Amino acid sequence: MKKILLLGSGELGKEFVISAKRLGCYVVACDSYAHAPAMQVADESCVFSMLDETALRAAISEHKPDLIVPEIEAIRTEVLLDVERQGFEVIPSARAANLTMNRDRIRDVAVGLGVRTAKFSYAESAAELLAQAQSIGFPVVIKPVMSSSGKGQSVAKTQDDIQACWDYACKGMRGDRQKVIVEEFIHFEFEITLLTIRQRNGSTIFCQPIGHVQERGDYQYSWQPQAMKPQYLKTAELMAEKVTADLGGVGLFGVEFFVTQDEVIFSELSPRPHDTGMVTLISQNLSEFDLHARAILGLPIPHIDTIEGASAVVLATTEGHSPTFTGVADALSEPGTDVRIFGKPTTRPFRRMAVALAKGPNALGKARAAAQKITVMSI
Repeated sequence: MKKILLLGSGELGKEFVISAKRLGCYVVACDSYAHAPAMQVADESCVFSMLDETALRAAISEHKPDLIVPEIEAIRTEVLLDVERQGFEVIPSARAANLTMNRDRIRDVAVGLGVRTAKFSYAESAAELLAQAQSIGFPVVIKPVMSSSGKGQSVAKTQDDIQACWDYACKGMRGDRQKVIVEEFIHFEFEITLLTIRQRNGSTIFCQPIGHVQERGDYQYSWQPQAMKPQYLKTAELMAEKVTADLGGVGLFGVEFFVTQDEVIFSELSPRPHDTGMVTLISQNLSEFDLHARAILGLPIPHIDTIEGASAVVLATTEGHSPTFTGVADALSEPGTDVRIFGKPTTRPFRRMAVALAKGPNALGKARAAAQKITVMSI
């Protein structure tokens, strides 16, 4: 039985714990607040900030895990680099966790490998942001180098938007780096997430591409498979394999691309299951969480079967606690639909609280309709 220390215990962590438990693992779930979703299904839980070096070292020392599995970006990754040198295994690797914690570092890796990205630069003040935006050309996309779920991301259409975008990015930042990435606005036809699996005992494999739509920088709904030109899919696979091979280790990576009429452009990478990949809970015989668990445990992945599927998020609208959900029965009344309620103990506007899933013809329409039937209420 492998002991896993899970760093971050949100909805993605919860599904991963379920997959890992089914394969006989013992999981200690960690997060900065009690009763986080993954804690509800894990064997043990710990509450501390992943950015607290002392607390993170103490948890690793106490539990002595076989595998350290990050689920979030905001981790004191210097600790992971250190404990990996001591013999602990970090998934997919401490280097991957360290580089992808900040958007600037992983983008620099992609450029160094010759991977096509949007034009970009960095800024550490509103004045510097304005200068870089003028150099790239408006409109520009502005993101904190460290955040999650689209927090702090916005679009500046003119120089008059710069101060508000800078303030919004600072508000959405995680960690202790007041720095943003400013990038060319890509007029894409669609975005995809290419789930990429590095195996211990086999070649790198891919899931069918997942299309998705974002608002406020955060995914709202996704579908699989996304139709695209075979040569563009091959290009995306080659880029994903090149970047993930450089990062090293084993496990599932969520690699995002913009697809235009003329080319495929690398966007971002997460060295863990991806929020848009929740669609695989209904569209694949092995979900992204099953695949991540199998890959890190060195278990075979003979074949990934895919059917038409879609996911749509259910958001909270107010701040509160002890949430309740209405409309779930209506959402589940449509054949081929399902619902996952995450179990988060508190709400805030636009916080993801559940996801509606659907399969078969018009899966996306069914998933979005099901999500719209569900209302989150809190005290």
